[in-house]
Amino acid sequence: MSPRTVTLQLPGTLYEEIEHRATEAHRSVEAELLDVVATAVPMSDTLPPEISEAVAELTELDDAALLQTAESRMPEPLASRLEELNWKQQATGLDDREAEEVSHLIRLYERTLLVRAYAAKLLKDRGHDLSLIHLGG
Repeated sequence: MSPRTVTLQLPGTLYEEIEHRATEAHRSVEAELLDVVATAVPMSDTLPPEISEAVAELTELDDAALLQTAESRMPEPLASRLEELNWKQQATGLDDREAEEVSHLIRLYERTLLVRAYAAKLLKDRGHDLSLIHLGG
């Protein structure tokens, strides 16, 4: 589904708090608000087919492969490109091609996070101590 624009009037104190949080996180107010809304509104439990397939395949992996998956990251060139586009969006905005690229990179990032999380869950279910796994950013 394509993004939709919403105009919202916020009380000054609420806006200032969101603005402060955005500044602390080096993000735009728009990005911070989107994060707040996405966190507050539960999404459907149904995963897109490509993610469901990727998650289902994890059950067949041995522990070593699951560990590698749980610690995997979005490829560095793609992560750098997403960061570059986020900064450009805040500074000058994006053209349509760049906005579509951001959407694609965000979907890839979200897929990576979901697969990592499910791999970690499987390891935990198999009795592994997750405190020894590097799951951070």
